[in-house]
Amino acid sequence: MTENLPIYGGQAVIEGVMMGGKYTTVTAVRRKDNSVTFFECAKKQYPSLKFLKKIPILRGIIAIFEASAVGTKHLNYASEVYDEEPSEDTKIEKKAPRGLSSWIGLTALGIISFLFAKFVFTLVPAYVASLFEPWINGRADQVLLEGFFKVLLLMGYIYFISLTPMMKRLFQYHGSEHKVINTFESGEALTVENVRKHSRLHYRCGSSFILFTALISVFLYFFVPTNPLWLRLVTRILLIPLDLGLAFEILKLTNSVRNIPVLRWLGYPGLCVQLLTTKEPNDEQIEIGIQAFEKMRACESTIEKNRQSSLSQVL
Repeated sequence: MTENLPIYGGQAVIEGVMMGGKYTTVTAVRRKDNSVTFFECAKKQYPSLKFLKKIPILRGIIAIFEASAVGTKHLNYASEVYDEEPSEDTKIEKKAPRGLSSWIGLTALGIISFLFAKFVFTLVPAYVASLFEPWINGRADQVLLEGFFKVLLLMGYIYFISLTPMMKRLFQYHGSEHKVINTFESGEALTVENVRKHSRLHYRCGSSFILFTALISVFLYFFVPTNPLWLRLVTRILLIPLDLGLAFEILKLTNSVRNIPVLRWLGYPGLCVQLLTTKEPNDEQIEIGIQAFEKMRACESTIEKNRQSSLSQVL
């Protein structure tokens, strides 16, 4: 692996891939006429959050909410543009700016959707485990049972949605995203042939993060009451921010030690989940991943040059 490479991430969207860098995110979508369109969304810089992003736990919570908000914008763009008829032969397509209220609405939608899903996967297992208290009533037993139901619900949900044709294609694009990033991090040229031979799994994947939240929450629940039920549910909700922050730190840790033979197994549980959330992409889907990545890199380079030019003028 090439050392000191910038860290990139991304996600799958409808018939496309989003790639994100330090300054911007770019989505490439293959439309119904087989043409490819792009959408760039610059990352907003908030000076007030700069210090908080350096604090462990807090930086993870901020990163997750930002990713949810930005991801929703790209998902929305992909769903809209895929159904539209192509107008002009435009290789870079910055969609007409939305009103401020629209962007705020999409940002809120992304965050609320994430929190709603987190609440469901947190509260339902707690309630179901409480139903077994007449037979399994020890505190530790209840926590372990709750954790079992939580992982079972999560894995069962992922498995069943992966069976639908739409989600299978989405997971193929997810695999394309991972393969492209793995190829880049290996130092190889981004060609379809090179990308195809790389793994569809990656240590920094959000799927791993989701599993880590489930596993870490079990540990946290040992420190709070399980009875009465209302207090149990309230404490689960209150622990969500800490759970998210810790899971983010664990994800960073597993990625940092992935090349150390003895420690790389720490990330294996998350990689196992990715066997469900990623599928092997075809060559056309790999091409989309490559185009999204290369366009993102080009935008990043342009932004960096402009920043350096502005800095030199000031000095």
